[in-house]
Amino acid sequence: MAVLEVLKYPNEFLRRAAAPVTAFDGTLQALISDMAETMAAEDGIGLAATQVGVGLQVLLVHPVAFKGDEARDEPTQVFINPEVVFESAEKITAEEGCLSFPDVFIPVTRPARVRIRAQDAEGRSFEVEGEGLGARALLHEIDHLRGVVMVDHVSFLQRQRALKKHDKVQAAEAASRRRAATRA
Repeated sequence: MAVLEVLKYPNEFLRRAAAPVTAFDGTLQALISDMAETMAAEDGIGLAATQVGVGLQVLLVHPVAFKGDEARDEPTQVFINPEVVFESAEKITAEEGCLSFPDVFIPVTRPARVRIRAQDAEGRSFEVEGEGLGARALLHEIDHLRGVVMVDHVSFLQRQRALKKHDKVQAAEAASRRRAATRA
């Protein structure tokens, strides 16, 4: 297992739509393991393959998104070739963050409940329902597989504020890396 680099916006790969998975093989299993390791290292609750530079319809969501903190030790759920089969008419606006936009949180409006049809790591079909944070996490990661990022869901002004904060965070991280490199 390896921790993969999470691509940061505006990396152009984040705007690419992912291709369906057709081979449920060892390569896919290795990707899933690496993504789980990466998500844990980044302390995230969801991760899409496109965020680590892989153009396949694979996403992970931690059970904490569905069950809360009591699910902290449960294994990450894998969703391959996910599709939304139901979205509630009821919407909820809540703060949303993203590993590709570290330390940036913006209010995003999404359906309160969803049902997703997907395949597991062995290619078996299943459906899952998400409510609240679970719905938000699923839809957020499915967006990534479509080349959509969270700032696409907000007004121009909110987007500009979020991108300005993102730029500041990225500049601070780059400066920190430069300082560390000069000490080495």
